[in-house]
Amino acid sequence: MKDRHHWTIRLAAAAESDIDDILTWTVQQFGKRQARIYATTLNSAISALTEGPEVRGVKHRNDIARGLLSLHVAQGRRKGRHLVLFRIGRSHEHVIEVLRILHDVMDLPRHLDSTTDVED
Repeated sequence: MKDRHHWTIRLAAAAESDIDDILTWTVQQFGKRQARIYATTLNSAISALTEGPEVRGVKHRNDIARGLLSLHVAQGRRKGRHLVLFRIGRSHEHVIEVLRILHDVMDLPRHLDSTTDVED
């Protein structure tokens, strides 16, 4: 039987900044309405992680960094081009630390800093 605990999601400052940048760019390119739709897409992907790190679509990314996982925001009927990059919390049970939210064509290792921390 699967673990039914809900996981706590913590966003690193870099991930929060990524969201702001993504939505600002979306407003500039496609307007406020589309930015609201994409904000819902981003939030849905992040919220899905409350079910844990093994939700459908999660990929282990040890090729980039040990313990790194990703979830593409395009799930179900939602469209998008970003990846939620996260790890299981180091010191807390049932915590997922979202490190970055990056476009899926970016050079991911270049944009990840091993010192990225999340707020407690």
